[in-house]
Amino acid sequence: MSLRASWGMAVGALSVSGSAVVIGLSGASPGTASFYRCLFAVPPLAVLAVRERRCGQALSRRGVLFAVVAGVLFAGDMLLWTQAIVEVGAGLSTVLVNLQVVLVPLLAKAVDGEPLSRRYPPATAIALLGVVLASGLLKTGASGRDPVSGTVHAVLAALCYSGFLFLLRRGGRDGGAVRTYAVAIATAGAVSSVAGTFWHGVNLLPGWPVVGWMLLVALSGGVVGWLLVAVCAPRLSSHVGAVLLLLTPVGALALGALVLGERPTALQLAGGALILAAAYAVATPGLRRREYRRTPPGADAAGPPGPDDGGNGHRVNWSRS
Repeated sequence: MSLRASWGMAVGALSVSGSAVVIGLSGASPGTASFYRCLFAVPPLAVLAVRERRCGQALSRRGVLFAVVAGVLFAGDMLLWTQAIVEVGAGLSTVLVNLQVVLVPLLAKAVDGEPLSRRYPPATAIALLGVVLASGLLKTGASGRDPVSGTVHAVLAALCYSGFLFLLRRGGRDGGAVRTYAVAIATAGAVSSVAGTFWHGVNLLPGWPVVGWMLLVALSGGVVGWLLVAVCAPRLSSHVGAVLLLLTPVGALALGALVLGERPTALQLAGGALILAAAYAVATPGLRRREYRRTPPGADAAGPPGPDDGGNGHRVNWSRS
């Protein structure tokens, strides 16, 4: 596991964390917010994608397909989750959408046969408890104008979010992470413009204040945050990436206190601490030992053979990299 990729994933998650706060300040509809945050992210991503293309091969047809489907799912996640916040409240919608921490590793195991670390079950339980506490759900309960519809929309958003993360990670394995993400965002923008028209509408002239907020979301979350996630996710196991993404509600909690003057409760602070502890538990084994790599059968190993601590039950030979 790459320690640098873990830090990159953490920074990406924290960069994304401000999106919900900024979109809330803009007052834009789900369709308008989803469309503009993608539209403004496409030009800088296109420049980075062209640069990546010069250093590698073109995306395969399968890679393009993964990127397009990921974009459709990302659009669904944005539209459904933004709507769920209004219907069921920010607390429960945040908890439900972060079920990705369970779904993404299970998808990776079912589709790719990726083993799950022994750290994954306890870390996931701690992280989910932290999300519940940090969301303020225990204090406010389910709120909003339509809790039933909001719950359905939040669960569907979680499914879309999980599929997006899985395909983004899978599509970036062939060295085209930036291009995969750029295609996904362009697709998400196109889908949002169409779907949003039939769902609360897309305002193509929302005014300069909204445009300014959306530009901020696009650059901080779309270009910096999600691009870091797209580049780093293929270098990490699925469960590590999924838990590190739970740093998003921690960042949103801190940003709400700094920008909106909100005062987190003791339970919310405890939830944030639990999420940080879970992220540390799954992402920092490399801090306590040097990086190792697997060697082919029969090759000489610089270090003694030992059991794989990834929880897959197989013995492998390790050599220092």
